[in-house]
Amino acid sequence: MCVKNDNTMNETEILWRLGQKIKEIREQKNIKQVDLAYALGYDRSNMSRLESGRVNPRFTTLIKVANELGVTIPELMNIDYSEPE
Repeated sequence: MCVKNDNTMNETEILWRLGQKIKEIREQKNIKQVDLAYALGYDRSNMSRLESGRVNPRFTTLIKVANELGVTIPELMNIDYSEPE
């Protein structure tokens, strides 16, 4: 049985933080959102939804994003789970 503790984030929070991590890496590499979307074969609006945490991406999508950003999946998934200040 899985027990949820009080510090567990909900899905919405996790997806938002993942999107922010993708955006952070993209901006560090000076890649425009539209250019990343194009490289992935997506519309810019889809990339926007991913970065804002409004979609739950498939694992294959995360692999494509990581490859285009030149990072590993662990680097992409290394998001801050602590409570915002």
